[in-house]
Amino acid sequence: MKYKKILKSLQKNAVRIRYAETKNECPTGASKIGGKPDLPADFEWYYFNNRPLSFLAQINCEEAKPFDKDGLLPSKGILYFFNELDLWGYYPRNKDRARVYYYQGDISDLVKTDFPDDLDEDFIIPEFPVSLSSEINLPDWEEYFGSCPDDLDDYNNAKYSIILKNNSKDFEYIDYEDEIEECDDFAVIHKLLGYANVIQNDMLLECEKVANGIYCGNSSEISESDLKRYNENRSNWQLLLQLGTIEDDNFEYMWGDCGRIYFYIRKDDLANRNFDDCWLILQCG
Repeated sequence: MKYKKILKSLQKNAVRIRYAETKNECPTGASKIGGKPDLPADFEWYYFNNRPLSFLAQINCEEAKPFDKDGLLPSKGILYFFNELDLWGYYPRNKDRARVYYYQGDISDLVKTDFPDDLDEDFIIPEFPVSLSSEINLPDWEEYFGSCPDDLDDYNNAKYSIILKNNSKDFEYIDYEDEIEECDDFAVIHKLLGYANVIQNDMLLECEKVANGIYCGNSSEISESDLKRYNENRSNWQLLLQLGTIEDDNFEYMWGDCGRIYFYIRKDDLANRNFDDCWLILQCG
């Protein structure tokens, strides 16, 4: 079937993140979710609107390297992820309420850093050591076909028009996806890179819109020429990190209602190790 060939070409490598429940403290610089971050002594904690961001995770790039089959991540250093847990991702003005910090120095110079005194305890995630592995992803339907109106007959984006004319697209796509990977819309999936496990809609176009100052919380009026340009540029974006519900016997943090958060980055920024312009989106069930 020709769609098998198409989807085979769309496969992406991802780094799966799984955490373990343990009371052992993670070694300095090790990959982990939550806990106190291991940061350089001169690091200034991120704030947004006078509120401290929560620390989500740190990823040791040397630990991730064996599973980053395409070499997209830095080969050394640590990536840190922060977020203001009480906000969503629709407003362009809210970009800095999620931050990614890349440290390239020596691990020996890092110190376990206390949380700011004004960080609410409800927004502190306990420490979970993680294990990393490689996996193959396919795009969810929404990302494969782009952001389409509910009525596909009205969708006039030339880039996707030929594909959308095939009446059997749904069945061939879903069948092949099941052959590659068992997908559960409600599974808790944490990962780096690959494709997002979409809950509501494609986010690549949303990233491009919001990066251009477009509010995405409603159907904002956009000119036909601008929409065409945004659609052309949506492929410039890459999933960097996806986190689902974080929980153990004594703790649970859920993004909305069984949701996920997604850090996106432009591919050129990732290649240039520029993590200052990432964008975070929250989707919930």
